Amino acid sequence: MTATPEIYDRRPVRLEMDPGVYYWCACGRSGKQPFCDGSHAGTGLGPQRLDITEKQAIAFCNCKHSSLGYQCDGAHKSL
Repeated sequence: MTATPEIYDRRPVRLEMDPGVYYWCACGRSGKQPFCDGSHAGTGLGPQRLDITEKQAIAFCNCKHSSLGYQCDGAHKSL
């Protein structure tokens, strides 16, 4: 079963990220947006792993419909 992700927000969130491993919520159900808290269980959707090697700013997709995965591509403008 492949579920349609829930739209968490129609605006991206820009965060300064430190190096590390993160899991972006792809289902829209997490209470810790934009990151996964395991709420996807049973949906057929799973988080996207991010391996960040240097400090950087990222515009995270909150509509969960970006063709770039965790990175906002403006897809929220057409929803």
